Amino acid sequence: MIKYTLLFIALIAVTLGFAQQKQVAREEYIQKFYKLAISEMERSGIPASITLAQGCWESQNGNSRLATEGNNHFGIKCKAEWKGKKIYHDDDAKGECFRKYAHAEASYIDHSNFLMAGSRYSFLFQLDPKDYTAWARGLKQAGYATDPTYPERLIKIIEDFKLYIYDEYGDNRQLASVKQEVERPLPTKSTMAKATVSRKIEMRNGLRSIVVQEGDTYENLTKRYKLKDWELYTYNDFGKGRQPKPNEILYIQAKYKKANKQHKQHVTENGDTMHYIAQRYGLKLRPLLRRNRMDEGDQPAVGQIVYLHNKRPRKG
Repeated sequence: MIKYTLLFIALIAVTLGFAQQKQVAREEYIQKFYKLAISEMERSGIPASITLAQGCWESQNGNSRLATEGNNHFGIKCKAEWKGKKIYHDDDAKGECFRKYAHAEASYIDHSNFLMAGSRYSFLFQLDPKDYTAWARGLKQAGYATDPTYPERLIKIIEDFKLYIYDEYGDNRQLASVKQEVERPLPTKSTMAKATVSRKIEMRNGLRSIVVQEGDTYENLTKRYKLKDWELYTYNDFGKGRQPKPNEILYIQAKYKKANKQHKQHVTENGDTMHYIAQRYGLKLRPLLRRNRMDEGDQPAVGQIVYLHNKRPRKG
């Protein structure tokens, strides 16, 4: 009996320890996403401090159900224009529809696009990009949140954790350092009907890339960038015929066979696929699979180390 009691206690301790491990602290969340917030700041003009503070508050530091199950870090609801995956959650009303993303990066990109495309948020982009106080109050004024104390909550997070420092500088290691190259959108029905999010060519991992917008197809993107029919598919490890999805990253030049020494490993999280990891670091998918002794179609487990530079050591 004592044996089983001790075993039961041990199981409880392990379970509690695992639950505590899963909870991400605010400092950890900030360290994990500040580069992405800087990247989106340079792409969109939204202060990195504001993006990080909203991510902290809206996702409960990445611990909320919307964040863990739907990779939705900003509480953005579906709206009529959303054509992606969905997750249902009780908010202002029961069972409301929220956007669901393949990974956190897509959520951060969509947050920027959501603000840039929304006419009610347009006045924010006339504000000083380093005036996080004005941006916090402006978000409440535009109706981003119903909480009357929303600006104060964001400002407190920014000041408590000195997030304003991320508004001051760029980082060479960031995910998407924006090159000063703004393009004119091609005339399509959607662009003629309403204003669209401005497009910039971004340097990710030293490679030219773009963020896919609503209405983009491989055909019009190929025409825009003067690429051959096969290039865009090959560069992004997609099968021919597959169309791009909004908020997806597309490279418009060939990716690398292996990452630089700065990016040696990637620890997988929920929703990570080998294709996403390849895109995340600008790597060709097949060499990445070979480096990790994996076959086409194999996917990593949560918490698995994926080797980006050196080959995975053999077991034993």
